[in-house]
Amino acid sequence: MRFGWIKSALIQIVAVTAVVAAFLAIWVTQVPSARAWLDEAGISDVIGLPPAEAAEEASGPRRFGGFGPAKVITAPVGTGALNDRITAIGDGRALRSVAVRAEASGRITEIGFRAGDMVEEGTVIFHLDDEAETIALDRARLLLEDAQSDADRLDRLRQAGSATAVALSEAELALRTAELSVRQAEFDLDQRVVRAPIAGWAGLLEYEVGDRVSATEELVVLSDRSEIQIDFRVPERVLGSLETGMSITASPLALPGVEIEGEVVAIDNVVDRNSRTVRVLGQLANDGDRLREGMSVEVELAFEGDPYPTVDPLAVQWSSDGSFVWTVREGKAVRVPVEIRQRNSEAVLVEGALEPGEPVVIEGVQTLRPGAEVEVEDDRAALARPDLPLRKS
Repeated sequence: MRFGWIKSALIQIVAVTAVVAAFLAIWVTQVPSARAWLDEAGISDVIGLPPAEAAEEASGPRRFGGFGPAKVITAPVGTGALNDRITAIGDGRALRSVAVRAEASGRITEIGFRAGDMVEEGTVIFHLDDEAETIALDRARLLLEDAQSDADRLDRLRQAGSATAVALSEAELALRTAELSVRQAEFDLDQRVVRAPIAGWAGLLEYEVGDRVSATEELVVLSDRSEIQIDFRVPERVLGSLETGMSITASPLALPGVEIEGEVVAIDNVVDRNSRTVRVLGQLANDGDRLREGMSVEVELAFEGDPYPTVDPLAVQWSSDGSFVWTVREGKAVRVPVEIRQRNSEAVLVEGALEPGEPVVIEGVQTLRPGAEVEVEDDRAALARPDLPLRKS
């Protein structure tokens, strides 16, 4: 029994060892970064494998499938700018907003709008009692007629030599005074009418007909919100890149998923010493009248940064040493370490020893080794050849 147990244990150990050895053999031969990892971990010396560089020099460039150069597809290196994005929360305000006040005290006799109405510029929106002012205007007009009659009579007498020049001068002075009295009475009467100073939407109405108001009371607020301005702040470090006319993207917090394009219309000339920020004013079109004054809006600005090489996302590979790409130089594969600076939907901005227009491998990367000969095929040729294994990473 004891020998049978020992024999069974030995068989299991041999089987496990064989499976592990087979796995290591497949991993080392199929995964490009495996040898480097084994070298760093010191496992290569334990199992008797030569270093990766020595193995590659001894075996020579590995060829795809064992027959000729490896077939790959490449894409040229481009150039792109690193985008620096700033996000801030701002307050919306109407393009123009006016708090309407009466020019005189009095009792409201007429209101020419309802809350929320669109009011045109010059529209009469309040009318105050004006009986006293109307009486004063009528009296001034009567006095003007009387003064005009006296002046005409003395002018005729003066021409006939029956009136002195002094009397005529006094009559003309009385006429000018009467005219001024009429103008003053007309002005006082006009002050009993409140007109809209701008075209805009009327706010809530706090008064009714019959209420008495003074010249200092706010009657209603008119807001022109055909466009909405956004008041927000950005860090002073972007002040050198900030300029009027640059695009902004605004997302009202009350309207999830809505993005509105606008532009910067003004930049303050003072940096706040406490927050080290500068005040910026953006402007958005208010199509559909969805925005209101005072709404919270998230604003995003994109600043174009330094240029970097761009590669197809499929070209970026990974190993224990970090990210890298395969490029083709003089018909051979060259491994170029890169540092990813920014990922976009169609390209990856990287920092590394790459030149614009240089080909980088995007298909067939799993068979490449440094110095291996490669043959570049275009997309149509690659799709037509079933012997070219493609792998998208």
